Amino acid sequence: MKNNDLEKDSVRRVKIDDSADGQRLDNFLMAKLKGVPKSRIYKIVRGGEVRINGGRVDVSYRLQLGDEVRIPPVRVATPLITPATHLPQGGIRLLPRILYRDEALIALNKPAGMAVHGGSGISRGVIEQMRLELPECRYMELVHRLDRETSGVLLIALKRRALVGLHAAMRDGKIEKRYLTLVAGRWPNPVQHVKLPLHKRVDDNGEKRVTVRDDGQTAHTIFRRLEPFADFTLLEAELKTGRTHQIRVHTSHLGFPIAGDDKYGDFELNKTLARQGLKRMFLHAAKLSFVHPITEERLLIEAPLPDELSAFLDSLRTP
Repeated sequence: MKNNDLEKDSVRRVKIDDSADGQRLDNFLMAKLKGVPKSRIYKIVRGGEVRINGGRVDVSYRLQLGDEVRIPPVRVATPLITPATHLPQGGIRLLPRILYRDEALIALNKPAGMAVHGGSGISRGVIEQMRLELPECRYMELVHRLDRETSGVLLIALKRRALVGLHAAMRDGKIEKRYLTLVAGRWPNPVQHVKLPLHKRVDDNGEKRVTVRDDGQTAHTIFRRLEPFADFTLLEAELKTGRTHQIRVHTSHLGFPIAGDDKYGDFELNKTLARQGLKRMFLHAAKLSFVHPITEERLLIEAPLPDELSAFLDSLRTP
């Protein structure tokens, strides 16, 4: 980026609220000074240009509620793409899809076909649209991700304390995630623990690809057979780990690809299914159960199966 694409900022004094309480100073500044190299941020902190309550601190200082941060004039790169500042007419709205909301978090029923983040040719994802629909929320971050073609429960933190707490719960395996998926073939066992290590790589086109490999990361899915059909099986998949594409790769590796999966599935079968009405991957995040990171209340969030998936199941039940 050329120097004439840079803008000069002015001195700012920012009061720390609960959205940054406990955050490291360097991470806070990188969010506030997008486009400024990390080395430059470290230099202005060590040079005393950044002050907390009038005094010098280290980059590792953790901000506290009520702190006043002095941010000096820094040349900030102007983004190549200007973020949208208003919602276009028409199109999907996400507020009606909120399943649960309080001051700390939102549980959203994400639609299939919408990425959680913009980028890679996608101008606006779930988080960008939610920020436009809820401009009064000063802090909003994704707690976890769902694949673009996966629908269902998605958590969004409205307070940094909630984000940190939910991330800790995920690391400790204290968030229960259950999905509904339809696989090709007759799944043999009522309950089956699948423990196949997964290796992730990025191909030449920048696409994530995951394979079962002995030196991969530990991955554990519990599959429960819910309803058998002539050529398919409806399964509940409980994630004990949260690896990229975990359910999709585990089922495909075992010879039971997910109906409509355009990356690990049966492509000829998918063409037939599209003609029969299933034009998306049959994978839905149906339930999330966890302890609220602030109130400590036990929550169970459920997202109903989308109409297009319910309709396809009904077609399989019809002789």
